[in-house]
Amino acid sequence: MQEIFSAILGDQLGPFGPLILMGTLGAVLILFTLPVLLKKKQDPLDRLRDQIKTSKDVANGKAPARLRYDNQKGARLEKYSAFLEPQDEEEYSAAQLKMIQAGYRSKNAVRMFHFAQFAMGLGALALGLIYALLKSAQQDMSPKSLVLTVLLPGVIGYMAPKYWVTRRIEARKEEIVNGFPDSLDLMLVCVEAGQSLDQAIIRVAVEIRAGFPALADEYEIVSHEIKAGKDKSVVLKDMAERCGVPDVASFVTVLIQSQQFGTSIADALRIYAAEMRDKRVMRAEEAANKLPTKMTLATMMLTVPPLLIILIGPSVYDIYTLLNETNF
Repeated sequence: MQEIFSAILGDQLGPFGPLILMGTLGAVLILFTLPVLLKKKQDPLDRLRDQIKTSKDVANGKAPARLRYDNQKGARLEKYSAFLEPQDEEEYSAAQLKMIQAGYRSKNAVRMFHFAQFAMGLGALALGLIYALLKSAQQDMSPKSLVLTVLLPGVIGYMAPKYWVTRRIEARKEEIVNGFPDSLDLMLVCVEAGQSLDQAIIRVAVEIRAGFPALADEYEIVSHEIKAGKDKSVVLKDMAERCGVPDVASFVTVLIQSQQFGTSIADALRIYAAEMRDKRVMRAEEAANKLPTKMTLATMMLTVPPLLIILIGPSVYDIYTLLNETNF
């Protein structure tokens, strides 16, 4: 077998040429056979049951509404949903909530996220394999360096979408935290001017759109869900879950309790808005108090070595000169 590979490839790939070639062929076979393996044929009995159920729903007036358009990307990945989506309901709900907190609210967000992980992982793995082939043709590589050269780009490509989503979640939470006190002040002004809470939420969403678009989107979703007839307490709890910010969750609790006990919403907003302003000032003071501690290490590294050189350098030079003279 070694002679056959040597006759085909020559000595360009080095002693690991057969192993690299077999790995490449295996990856190509996996890419071509994976869609065939994942494609499932629907059982005729299941198809018949679905048709009977659909006909009964149509007869009873319970047929699901048809969408006016289909998501073409989601439709293309529909046949791979068993591979690209978590099958556990709790795991899928957690993944969907994470994508919503990152700002991706489409129906196929989870599917596209896993597809991005799979595609970028395989693409980076292929690039690493090509780089390993080119490098092994120029010089000999140890097995450890060969494995790292091939696998490390694949791991980085697979983890890149997850890192991007995590950064998006953190940036969105920070934006909501920064804009939430100002939105409460605007809401308090609207409520005290005679508007209802629903009208105040719509107005606040319009006013803060330029500075805090993520928070404006959440307020718009709340207003649309309330208009659709959804219970207000459920809508507010869903908003707190989507934001993932403790301040928003506390605000939702205050509004729900104010609605249940019949207290004034304006008074609740006034007190909570004052607390949010104080909390924002405390966060600014905390960040300011952390600066001296963070600057201490940099100050020591940039100040102490030059100071030591200036103070001790001449003495060290004199000692060095004296020792050289005594040796001669």
